[in-house]
Formats: sequence, C-alpha cells, structure tokens
Amino acid sequence: MRVCIVGAGAIGGLVGARLAAAGTPVSVLARGANLAVIRAAGLRLVEPDGSELVASVEASDDYAALGPHDVVVLALKAHQIAGIAHQLPMLYGEGTVVVPVQNGLPWWFFQRFAGAYEGRRIRSLDPDGVIERAIPAERIVASIAYPAAERDGPGVIRLVEGDRFPVGELDGERSERATRIAQLLADAGFTSRVLTDIRAHLWVKAWGNLAMNPISALTGATLAEICRTPQTRALAAQMMTESTAVAEKLGLRLRVSIEQRLEGAAQVGDHKTSMLQDVEAGRPLEVAALIGAFVELGELTETPIPATRGVYALISLLDARIRGGA
Repeated sequence: MRVCIVGAGAIGGLVGARLAAAGTPVSVLARGANLAVIRAAGLRLVEPDGSELVASVEASDDYAALGPHDVVVLALKAHQIAGIAHQLPMLYGEGTVVVPVQNGLPWWFFQRFAGAYEGRRIRSLDPDGVIERAIPAERIVASIAYPAAERDGPGVIRLVEGDRFPVGELDGERSERATRIAQLLADAGFTSRVLTDIRAHLWVKAWGNLAMNPISALTGATLAEICRTPQTRALAAQMMTESTAVAEKLGLRLRVSIEQRLEGAAQVGDHKTSMLQDVEAGRPLEVAALIGAFVELGELTETPIPATRGVYALISLLDARIRGGA
C-alpha cells in the first residue's frame, strides 16, 4: 500500500520512518526546514536504545503533486486539521483510507456511533463541519498512538518508549481494510491489532492526555514528576474520575482503572508531554481536543466536572497568551 503521512512531527515522523524502512512506499507532507531536511537526508529515527535508522521518503508541501494514496495517516495536531482539510481530497483515490492519530478526543467521535448521540458534531473540535465534510466517516479507520516520541530537530525523531498502534472501524466491524492496516503497522515493527470498541480504548488514552498534558504545561513538570507529587497526582485522578462519569453516560466500558492509568504514565518517566513541548516552543496548544471536548461532553451529558473546568480555564488562558505573543 502507498502511504502518505500528513504532518511529519513526532508521531507522523515515527510512523513514516518505520513504514519506509520496512519497504512501504511513503510520502510525507511537511513544511519549512523540516521539509528541506527530509528531502535532503531522509527521515532519521533515534530508537530508545540509541540506534538509528534513516528512511528515504518522498517529501513535499504540495498535496496535488503527491496525488492519490491507499492510506493517509493524518498526524497533524487537532487544531491544525481544519486549516488543511480542503486539500486532503487531493490525496484520495476511490478506496483511500484516512487514519487519524491525534491526541485527545477526535472530531469523528459520534460518527457511526451506536447511541443516542449518533452523528452529533463536537463543536469545540469542528464547529463548522469543515473537517467532517473533507474526511467522510466511511473513509476513516481510527487508530490510537501510544508511543511517546519527540522531534529532536528538523527531520529527526526520537522515540522515548512504546510501540502500540491499534486500529478500529468506527462502527466496530472487524473489517478487511482495518486488518490490512494493522498488518502494515505490525510489519513496520509496531504492535497493532483490530479493536471492536475503539472509542473505549481511545477514551482511556485520552484520560491521560486530559490530565497530564495541561498539568505539565502549567507547571513545567514531566509525567513522572506529576505522578510522584501527591497534589498533582490527586488532581489528575480527580479529572479522570470526572471523565469516567461522562464515559459511563455515553455507554463506554473502560477496562483500565484510574490507578493503572496513572502508573502507566509514571512508568514513561521524565518525558515532557506534547503540550509542554508546545509551550516551550511557543506554539499554540491542543486545548480543544485534549480538554475542551471533555468539557463539552460534560455539558452534553449534564455531568459535573469542576476540577476539569478549573484546569480548562487556566490552560485556555495560557494558550491565549501564547497565541497573542505574550
């Protein structure tokens, strides 16, 4: 399968480098210095043991020039998708599958959703339906990116830990195309399988992002520091408890306890979350996907979420200051 990576940041670069090294034809959409380095020297991936691989990929900033692909891995940050959504159809062929790998809750959450909210748009993520129209639900095979990775510089990705990339259809079907994508990822050295309840697994991953990302961005602390400090650990647990109540009202069955999720975060070690990396680089933050969407679903389900609302207010102000250049 011919694969296009839209967004060669930490996760997109990781996936692109591994796939290309395994022999999959890979194209990468990138910009600026990142594009220049990838064109000149390829994608360089530094593994946790210090070993490196350099993958040759086709790189461009022109969607039309790259043309149709079998699989489009959408690895941009959530707040960046609307700005490029109108260009994505240039990458589509008749059977093109789009695999979003954003942090937090996705814009497609209620698409093909078996429940009272089926088809409802999460307005904090896609207020005008721009993304929904550009990426039809029938093209989507969802995925969850569990690895912790960082971009060390243009064209250079460092994998901190993790290798899981499960996939799943939005309606829970164990389809042939989802199976093919899982195998593609497995052949590239990732651990991947087809999930029939992708939203429940995604919610557990988003649990950690909901709490850890804004707390780290506000304090400058790593995952390990947050988890070993009683006050911040308790705050993270409270936010996760509040979101669990929302999940239950949506009919999701979460198979991991809050304590297990916190221990998992602690074991990652002194890793800076993506939101903390953005703060340090002066980039806009993924507020809507990582925490704003939870606030919206709390309102939708009439669930009290005071701790989450408090942290949302603080991180929104920090984001506004960054965007305003303060």
